[in-house]
Amino acid sequence: MSASINDFVSVMKNGDTDFFKQLGQQITRLRKEHGLTQAQLAEMLGAHQQVIASYEVGRRRVPVSFLPSLAKALGVSVEGLLGLQNGAAKRGPTPKLQQQVEQISRLPRSRQRFVSDLLKTVLQQAA
Repeated sequence: MSASINDFVSVMKNGDTDFFKQLGQQITRLRKEHGLTQAQLAEMLGAHQQVIASYEVGRRRVPVSFLPSLAKALGVSVEGLLGLQNGAAKRGPTPKLQQQVEQISRLPRSRQRFVSDLLKTVLQQAA
């Protein structure tokens, strides 16, 4: 019993659908772990909230070129984002300074500049 090319294409499409749904679930889980809304994640990545929503439900394919930025924003390696073994970022309590930096990264750009200028002034005075 031989499979036709149409059977093969159908299997590939179903496999892709499953893969992108699982990836979307992983994105959702990681985003929520970081206390981010879809809009906040979209802003961090320079994307629209609707794009993030489409990725999360597996309706839209995440471009390979977008994976490193997405993984970085979610605090994992690309392997961790894809759910591969030994690819997740180091677990455990997040240091307070790292938590603060993550909170700052979610602020609007004008507020980020303000915090950056304030830090620069404090560090210059300490030197």
